[in-house]
Amino acid sequence: MVPPSPSSPHHRHQSSLEGIIDLKTEELLSSDTRDRAKQRFYQIVDHFEGSPGDGADDTAGSEYSRSRLLRLTHDHALSPLSQDNFLRAFFSSLELSMDGDGEPVTDEPVRVKFFGFADYLFNNFFLPLKASATKTPQPTPAFHSAIQRIQGGAGGFVGTPERISALRGACLFRDRYRCIVTRTFDRTEARKRMKRDRLDARDENGNLLSEEQAFQALEVAHILPHSLTSLGRGDELNPSKQAALAILNMFDHGVGPLIDGVDIDRPYNALTLTRDIHGLFGEFSIYFEPVPDAAPHTYRIQSFDPSAILGGLDLPITRTLFLTDDRTIDPPSARLLAIHSAIARILHLSAAGSYIDSILWDMEAAGEAGAEADGSTDLGRLVHLRLWLDGIGA
Repeated sequence: MVPPSPSSPHHRHQSSLEGIIDLKTEELLSSDTRDRAKQRFYQIVDHFEGSPGDGADDTAGSEYSRSRLLRLTHDHALSPLSQDNFLRAFFSSLELSMDGDGEPVTDEPVRVKFFGFADYLFNNFFLPLKASATKTPQPTPAFHSAIQRIQGGAGGFVGTPERISALRGACLFRDRYRCIVTRTFDRTEARKRMKRDRLDARDENGNLLSEEQAFQALEVAHILPHSLTSLGRGDELNPSKQAALAILNMFDHGVGPLIDGVDIDRPYNALTLTRDIHGLFGEFSIYFEPVPDAAPHTYRIQSFDPSAILGGLDLPITRTLFLTDDRTIDPPSARLLAIHSAIARILHLSAAGSYIDSILWDMEAAGEAGAEADGSTDLGRLVHLRLWLDGIGA
């Protein structure tokens, strides 16, 4: 079971952080300022790593390392400006100057704010992102009009169910009705073609479908989850999702407009995958890394898990993504795949991913049998996560 959240002040400090990650600046730090800020940042992280409250030394193995989460989030931020903005948020949260002249880091207030900042990122970004990443709706696929709508034509975007249906139709067409990881052909499309063309049914490359080993149902998978910008009650994002988007924009400065509103359901934020692969991708168990000096849109698909955990999937493998001949449907965004890859690494190397899995198991158990009587269920995080997933302000 997940250990309960401590009642120490660093958890109560989180409420004071809500205005910290609201960085509108687009200016890079000077080289001298950045060097001093990074040196100061690493000194502070090293000081608190392994200390009481960090979570790194928990024998149960279910807690995550707050110090490593902060270090990794900085190191994996996707541009120099993004790293600068992380440092701005970090030192603003700790109420310390970047150069650190004469400021001690050993006192209790700094410890509280240090762990509070890590928990703020965990609770408002990493936890809900991983928890919601496999929840892409799977409506019935649409046809040519769907492809027109997803490109902004034929009346533009409409309601969410039809928009997701259009997205699925566009991605299936772009990805040639195959999972981009396993290359498995879509079962529904195969059945339709075999009924129409019988033994002469073929795929997009002219290969006979009768020679395929197996077909599977394919799904559309968002790279960044659909629920990240979905509205709950009312016409505005709740504060929790606003916080998640602010953290995302800090992590990769300027990425917000790519997924703003209905744009999160554009083909550049989606992949065609089998159901099992969709689950692994949404859990950040597999991730895509670009292959240097290879053809455009070529990725090495990696995982930290062994093949048995991946259902026999033998990784790493290299795949070049399909493109439409007329380029009217955007390929999966290299920028968004880089964000997904960075998050996968942070979750694994900080143990935050395993900790989130424990929270989700507790969430499922609590829904079936209620909270544990011994207090081991982390009720605060469960409530916060439920509200986030339901689209209600937490």
